[in-house]
Amino acid sequence: MIGQREPIQTMNKDNQVLTQRREKAEALAALGVNLYSNAFKPANSVQELLPKGDSLQPEEAEPGSRQYSVAGRVMSLRKFGKAAFCHLTDTSGKIQIYLQRDTLGEAQYDVFKKWDIGDIVGVAGTLFKTKTCELSLLATSITMISKSLRPLPEKWHGLTDVETRYRQRYVDLIVTPESRETFRKRVEIIRLVREYLSDHGFMEVETPMMQPVPGGATARPFRTHHKALDMELFLRIAPELYLKRLLVGGFERVFEINRNFRNEGLSTRHNPEFTMLEFYQAYATYDDLMDLTEDLISSICQKVNGTMQISYQGTPVNLAPPWRRLTMEQALVEIAGIDPEVLADEAAVFALAKEKGIKLEPRAGIGKAKTELFELLVEEQLIDPTFITSYPTEVSPLARRNEADPTVTDRFELFITGREIANAFSELNDPVDQRKRFERQIAERGADEEVHPEMDEDYIRALEYGMPSAAGEGIGIDRLVMLLTDAPSIRDVILFPHLKPESRGQSRDTEAGAGN
Repeated sequence: MIGQREPIQTMNKDNQVLTQRREKAEALAALGVNLYSNAFKPANSVQELLPKGDSLQPEEAEPGSRQYSVAGRVMSLRKFGKAAFCHLTDTSGKIQIYLQRDTLGEAQYDVFKKWDIGDIVGVAGTLFKTKTCELSLLATSITMISKSLRPLPEKWHGLTDVETRYRQRYVDLIVTPESRETFRKRVEIIRLVREYLSDHGFMEVETPMMQPVPGGATARPFRTHHKALDMELFLRIAPELYLKRLLVGGFERVFEINRNFRNEGLSTRHNPEFTMLEFYQAYATYDDLMDLTEDLISSICQKVNGTMQISYQGTPVNLAPPWRRLTMEQALVEIAGIDPEVLADEAAVFALAKEKGIKLEPRAGIGKAKTELFELLVEEQLIDPTFITSYPTEVSPLARRNEADPTVTDRFELFITGREIANAFSELNDPVDQRKRFERQIAERGADEEVHPEMDEDYIRALEYGMPSAAGEGIGIDRLVMLLTDAPSIRDVILFPHLKPESRGQSRDTEAGAGN
């Protein structure tokens, strides 16, 4: 409301810049300025205006003196006696604003001189080009939309503290164009994934976020309690078992892009809340999904980056098909350099695992030992896209056994830049075999709380009605975005990643402002 306002409390008397900002806000309010107006409606975006300067010469105004209006944040400000320049940004771009006392009128210009970098303002005016060929808007009126009480980081330094960038993402997005571009690309990547799968006959569905029995992966779940039903529920660790119920129900191609939750640690690759794509195709095998995955990711990379030859953190990566395909045993021999005779000898495999410092549970079999050796000795060396197939049955409780060798499954994992990007397999649809594998998981749980002890009886019941042969896959969207945007940490591609809480009094102000 224009007029008298209650005094704005100074939250930090020791911070001179913050104090000055609040004093300026009080002065503007005393002059009758509405500091948080809701009346200005811009008729144009910055992006609409920029091409109009192509035909203008230096110091030339657009013919006809047409009026335009834009709204955005003041990102730079240079004040002179009777004139001033500022740069205003909206979601589409940046444009220079030229303000003259003679054009605005003395009263309005004097009010403007009390504005700050960071203020969100509305400007109406006409277009012209400066002598330095910069398209500018000559302001005929200005409106305060939202007064900024905190200064932005200094222009030349930006938001350099990494934790503050994640904790105060709103500031990071204001001052870091690269961050804004990363999240625009993330939206585009997800849109392209949806478009690709829809074009290939898949139907997008939604499955429960809260589940009575967590399944589809081996991970520690988050627990909650439903008061009305008086029952324990779990935030889902994966949507897999519900999506496969839909195969039973007759939907032959389904996918879901949504959140999973795993009550585990944080790292550059892991966030407790993350985005997964899972899709399932009836009457398909894991070989079919390798072809689909190769085409999906390479085509999206081409559309997003204009090439399939990218660089990730300084390392060249070639996403152009065809991609390498190796069994786990082949990878252990060819990349880790393990003698095939060692891999054929159970005692020798366990001895090698012990030599490499791998600690195995007492009931672990040779398949688990080989998988641990692969993760230790091979994964990080898989830079260009590589499908690793024939995972041991022991570590693949939901995958179909290979008919020629039942000790392994028809499964693959896709690795790029040493990281798992996708996991897929031909689905196990035999309810008797599935029950036995669940029972083995439960028996082997021991002190490991990550494997939930309860049998998902309803899922077994669904399989007993008959699930068609099928293949299914999960792709980590966050890791895919990291790859395609050259982001070093998963926190760089999640708008609001989880962090330890700030200790009391630790709040990090970006007080090194670009101006008062």
